[in-house]
Amino acid sequence: MFAVEVKVGLKKGVSDPEGSNTRKSLELLGYEEVKEVRSLKVYRMQIDATSREEAQKRLEEMCKRLLSNPVINTHEIVFL
Repeated sequence: MFAVEVKVGLKKGVSDPEGSNTRKSLELLGYEEVKEVRSLKVYRMQIDATSREEAQKRLEEMCKRLLSNPVINTHEIVFL
């Protein structure tokens, strides 16, 4: 059993309205030092696999098929 996090974000250059609005709101609250905010989704999972390599392969498949859009998203798999 492997505990993992899959982090899905937007590629550089792709518009991130949620991040932009958060940065603007922080600025309005007096946090002018924040220059950029990017939104990110994190999926925490427990994967039943016989090896780390098998888990990595299955997670990559999940990212390609459902969790991220390779045209606009990046993803990172972190074993905990």
